[in-house]
Amino acid sequence: MTAVKSRFPTPALRALALAALVAGAPLAHPAVDTRASRYYEDALARYEKKDLAGAIIQLKNALQIDKNLLPVQVLLGRALLDSGDVVQAEVAFSEALRLGVNRAEVVVPLAQALVGQGKPDAVLNDHRFALDGLPRTTQYRLLLLRAGAAAEMADMRTALKAVDDARAIDATDAGSWIAEVPIRIRSRQLREALAAADRAVALAPRLADAHYARGEALHVVPDLRAALASYDKAIELDPGHVAARVARAGIHVDQNRLDAALRDIAEVDKAGAGDPRAQFLRAVVAERQGRAADARAALNEVTALVDRVPAQFLRYRPQTQLLGGLAHYGLGQREKARPYLEGVLRSHPGSPVAKVLASLYIADRNPDGAIDVLGKYTRANPGDTQALVLLASAHMAQGRHGRATQILQDALKQTDQPQLRTALGLSLVGGARFGDAIKEFEAAFAKDPKSLPAGYALASMYVHAGQGRPAVRVAEAVNKAHPGNAGVLALLGSARRLAGDSAGARSALQAAVDADASLVAAHLGLARLEIDAGALPRAREHLDRALKLDANNTQTLMTLAEVAERAGQLADAQRWLTRADEVAGPSSAAAALALVDFHLRHRQLDAAREAVASAIGKAPEAAPTSLAAARVALARGEAAAARSHLQRAATSAGYNVPLLRQIAALQLQAGAPQAAAHSLDKALDERPDDIPLLVLRTAADIQLGNLAAAEQRARRVLASQPRSGLGHALLGDVAAARGQRDAALAAYRQSHELERSSASLMRVFAAMAPRDTAGAMRLAEQWLASHPGDAAVWRALADTQINAGQLAAARRSYEALLKLRPDDADAINNLANILVQQNDPGALPMAERALALAPAAPHIVGTVGWAAFKAGQTDRALQLLRDARLRDPSNGDTRFFLGSVLASLGRDAEAREELNAALAAGTGSQHRAKAQQLLARLK
Repeated sequence: MTAVKSRFPTPALRALALAALVAGAPLAHPAVDTRASRYYEDALARYEKKDLAGAIIQLKNALQIDKNLLPVQVLLGRALLDSGDVVQAEVAFSEALRLGVNRAEVVVPLAQALVGQGKPDAVLNDHRFALDGLPRTTQYRLLLLRAGAAAEMADMRTALKAVDDARAIDATDAGSWIAEVPIRIRSRQLREALAAADRAVALAPRLADAHYARGEALHVVPDLRAALASYDKAIELDPGHVAARVARAGIHVDQNRLDAALRDIAEVDKAGAGDPRAQFLRAVVAERQGRAADARAALNEVTALVDRVPAQFLRYRPQTQLLGGLAHYGLGQREKARPYLEGVLRSHPGSPVAKVLASLYIADRNPDGAIDVLGKYTRANPGDTQALVLLASAHMAQGRHGRATQILQDALKQTDQPQLRTALGLSLVGGARFGDAIKEFEAAFAKDPKSLPAGYALASMYVHAGQGRPAVRVAEAVNKAHPGNAGVLALLGSARRLAGDSAGARSALQAAVDADASLVAAHLGLARLEIDAGALPRAREHLDRALKLDANNTQTLMTLAEVAERAGQLADAQRWLTRADEVAGPSSAAAALALVDFHLRHRQLDAAREAVASAIGKAPEAAPTSLAAARVALARGEAAAARSHLQRAATSAGYNVPLLRQIAALQLQAGAPQAAAHSLDKALDERPDDIPLLVLRTAADIQLGNLAAAEQRARRVLASQPRSGLGHALLGDVAAARGQRDAALAAYRQSHELERSSASLMRVFAAMAPRDTAGAMRLAEQWLASHPGDAAVWRALADTQINAGQLAAARRSYEALLKLRPDDADAINNLANILVQQNDPGALPMAERALALAPAAPHIVGTVGWAAFKAGQTDRALQLLRDARLRDPSNGDTRFFLGSVLASLGRDAEAREELNAALAAGTGSQHRAKAQQLLARLK
């Protein structure tokens, strides 16, 4: 938004401040070619006249001038979708989203484009289609699309839930009832299907789709006579209704009315639909009439139609897959039939197609495929230990750690052997159940203390869990049982370092190098000891040796990046991390994730997003990958996307406490307290006394309104750490949530007395500001007198001053903040707003500076647009404000500014629309009054 924001005193204002973090690809805002605007306006007029081809040409002309014009991308997507080019429509809408369009503007047509390409999973799982924040009418349309998408994926529960949610918005529209019919049919709920169809016809008796839906329901009852009547009515209302004609032809075939069937099939052919169902029916008719050559020709036509359909479309079209498989099978083309039949079986595991497919696997000498198919119907009997371990290993290699765990647990009920427990531990590690894995390794090691696999795995797990002393104990025992083993010595060095024994760690690591000078892990361990001591040049010497041994070792490259970053050599650090990512294996995302962290630390959000894409490509299901994606989304202000990523991370994290702690903290930040509570409860089951977990769980309870539980946890923290300000701060948060402002302020003051930190001062400041703004500002000024480098307090003071109307003081505070953080786009934008209000000619250059840092932030784009208008640059102002309005249509300030510019150009109708939207959104009193005055003048 263009109005100056404050992070205090309300949570809503703090939430709005997150928008300043949004960043996208650099936009060419400063240089404007008015030809592009003229092309756009002409395209808009053509689109409204249904001249789609002309509109598309003009829009492409505009993009030749400036490919980053947001309104052009949105209108181009709509024109392409209307013309049937769903692939390019998706490209345009995705580009509009990348440039920052508000989702509500494009979410429905984008979903239509994806469904049209056979990508229903994207409509259900892509964060872009979250309902949060969308207008109710948009939610209704999107829910119906989601219902159809879920049905295609055979997720009927989700499909019906979407229909019910849509109907809760509008029960009088026939669309939700029509959407319910095929879902009920696939669930074999035929009575409910027919009831929904009858309701659709009652609501929309002149709608062909409603009668077709009723025909579908009657077709499967079956009541073929009534079904034919419904199909007849649908075709009467819409002679080009292909689905109704194909369905009617199917009934004609069933009733052996072959000539009537062929007439409907011919009409489908005339429509140019290229429907494989019609051709398959033609083959059936030809076979019944003894025309073998015609039947074969029709089957060839089916395969020609199906084979050219993209694989992603077929994935959720089992009927089309079945047609392709049976057509190829009927033509004797077994190799081509198999993938189609596999697709059918994936979506319908109980289908009789399994028998046909198993026979194909046997013929192709693929027993594994046959076992997989038949395994869906049978359960294997327990076998010998070696076979079970191999079977579990195969499941682990395919990522089925839960299945592997079950196999091994069942085997252990029959016989308790160390190798079984070691394998079980490894399967639990793969499932991120580290606590349970340690227990299995401990049991295996206790049963056979000389077992190298069990001992090494147990010591490694202790190191991973940060448990130094037990790691040392086990590693020393393994070293005693296997003396001189370089790998064990290196592990012992890592364990001793973790336990704080630097000298012992150095001794073990040097012994590992002496035993095997080519062991990279030992050199890395010695380098880590030097990093701990701050001896970066010596660390670099060890790393250079490791690099000579293996130039593509990702751990070496990542540690080199760490040393370079600590030395302030950021370009070198990025180069090392990029190289590590490039040489990492196709499923190894560690370097990409380290690159994400690096870019986030240095506020390089575009680069961070690219690094996340690399990580997702390598480990799409891993919890750290989803966690990194969530962090980037939050940094860009995309809370809905972050919540989606975090849900996947929480599912994948299992009982990994450190990961769950990180996930929960971000879930709270993303506005998902219930999800955070669930993540924290899982972690607290493992570590019930962990203070950071208790702190986060208290915050979750506060957000959820469970204040009694929150207070209980806060007092538990206080009792555990009475000298820390943390417990008092939590009690202050609880009191604030209860509306007990005096008690909250007192608790925050007590916390600040104990802690004396910037964070504790900010809590006191936030509690004071609503009732004693002057006192809060004095408190901040006193703190800054002795802590002039505290950027957070400068920001809080500046935001509060500007909200209090103290423009000159706020200007000085923002200038002080920018000396500390010269690249703070939010602060620069707020300063630009002050300059606009002061009629300072430096307003536009200042706003441009903010835009260069955050080119996709809607409030900053709007600020530049308004400043440009004030500077007399009307064409540029119009382009920028249109852009900002598409990014955030609920921003009343932007709508008022755009309306003002349009009014100045004599475009009164558009101006009135924007001003009415500004008044509906609710802006500051000054803009509201101006909007009312301008609207009255235009009427």
